[in-house]
Amino acid sequence: MRVHTKETQSNLTPRMALDILKEGNERFLNNLKENRNLLEQVNATRDGQWPFAAVLSCMDSRTSAELIFDQGLGDIFSIRVAGNIVNTDILGCMEFACKVAGSKLIVVLGHTKCGAVKGACDHVEMGNLTELLSKLQPSVYAERSTVDIEKRNSKNQEFVENVSSINVRRSVKGIIERSFIIEQMVESGEIGVVGAMYNIETGKVDFYEDVEFIKDEVNPEFSLAELRH
Repeated sequence: MRVHTKETQSNLTPRMALDILKEGNERFLNNLKENRNLLEQVNATRDGQWPFAAVLSCMDSRTSAELIFDQGLGDIFSIRVAGNIVNTDILGCMEFACKVAGSKLIVVLGHTKCGAVKGACDHVEMGNLTELLSKLQPSVYAERSTVDIEKRNSKNQEFVENVSSINVRRSVKGIIERSFIIEQMVESGEIGVVGAMYNIETGKVDFYEDVEFIKDEVNPEFSLAELRH
């Protein structure tokens, strides 16, 4: 399978980029990965890269975006940090990916049984990890369905997964709110931003339609105005 070129990348829409990832995950689930000559792809990308998407995922060793979405060298930007948190460095990476390198889609990919989320749920403090986990605390506090204080910790798997889901949704909206560059590109239809959750038990990725910001024929009434209130 050939790598993306400037021409193939430019001909993609955000919706098409999303479909490519969905199809890739289906291949992954069915163990039908594309036949790729990786050394050939090394040679093909030595003078440039044209990734069609940027995926923010956790550093968890089980959540490699290239494998989960069955993509090859040069196909996607993979941004990884514990808890798939968003900070200014991450935003800068995304702005480069889309505004400079031409990517059409940003995906925030959370995953089940996330260790970082569990740490935040337990209010863990340890060295530099303390500051990182503090970025997950708003999602912990935003979880309202678990009323019993004794169950608001990592021992309660439902609580952990609720927090993980909230974190993805907050991150998607935070990216658009905190980056004028990305906001303008989404508004003009140049790129899309979506959230998703990877199940480490099944290998399946579920995309969240309620935080799918793609302006196209599927969403003709699309507007970011709701985020500004």
